[in-house]
Amino acid sequence: MENPVSDRIELMGAPGSPYTRKMLALMRYRQIAYKVFWQGNITSNEPAAKYPKAKVGLLPTFYFPDDKGELQALTDSSPILRRFEETHAGRSVIPNDPILAFLNWLVEDYADEWLTKAMFHYRWHYAADIEKAGSILPRWYATGASDAEIAPLSKMISERQISRLSYVGSNAVTKETIENSFQRFLEAFNAHLQVSNYMFGARPASADFAIYGQLTQLALFDPTPSRIITEKFPRIYAWTEAMEDLSGLPVAEDDSDWLNSEAIGASLVALMQEIASLYLPYLKANAQAVMAGDGVMETELDGRAWSQNPFPYQAKCLAWIGEQYEALSDTDKARLAKAVEGSGLIDALEN
Repeated sequence: MENPVSDRIELMGAPGSPYTRKMLALMRYRQIAYKVFWQGNITSNEPAAKYPKAKVGLLPTFYFPDDKGELQALTDSSPILRRFEETHAGRSVIPNDPILAFLNWLVEDYADEWLTKAMFHYRWHYAADIEKAGSILPRWYATGASDAEIAPLSKMISERQISRLSYVGSNAVTKETIENSFQRFLEAFNAHLQVSNYMFGARPASADFAIYGQLTQLALFDPTPSRIITEKFPRIYAWTEAMEDLSGLPVAEDDSDWLNSEAIGASLVALMQEIASLYLPYLKANAQAVMAGDGVMETELDGRAWSQNPFPYQAKCLAWIGEQYEALSDTDKARLAKAVEGSGLIDALEN
């Protein structure tokens, strides 16, 4: 594998995108050179025609040359960071133990697809959060605009995002479930940070960067969850700040700084229990609704009703988790079952 320094990865992102922040921090840690355009700021010196539009307009958008040297636009952060594992040597974010690699996949997916519900919910449910987001988001890509020019942009962004709450599942029916789940995540993660600097040892995995991405908004930006974290979980706030740039973090060349899978403790088991009891059942109910062509997905989560629009991409997430689990050898499945005993994870994966 080669590790080119001169060829910078090009991408477009936004400060308020958890996935942009996930990938920028990951590339800094992996010492991968990049060039980022903030949304709306590709200038005349970098003509917009050079950069193709992605099939789905999500951020970050990465621009990679194809076999003919023409740029293609890709947006899915998890496959992209695994692409980097093939093209850039050293400082891997995928644990070398198969069961840790599986748990890393699971936690990364949980952060990307479930924690983001909390991020979207808090930002567009509470008045103080709506006001801040509406004020700041348009200024990220229109810094020089006058207040009079910003006002209609703020109104448009707020109304559009609030109208999308149903797609992520934030509504009067699901509010308590989202907020209680977020509280349990914070409790488990706070306990884990007292025994380990990162999810799977003394070096960050891709799951850490996925969690970090969501927390850049939940801990550092949005007033309501930031207050919860600052007052009750200051350790998590501090961890989020420190994750911003780990480019100088020493990493063991022999990968000895990954967690010994036989030493998985109660804090990780608690997080697996949350995933097993809430996230995987959610994914299964969503996949059933997608397959059935239902207009609304209705189920019960955490002892309460849950209702939202079905999400086809998350049906794929469930399939990928299943593929990763089935790829484990029988020996590794047995090791996994022992490591997460009491979490209910194996039952949730197999039934």
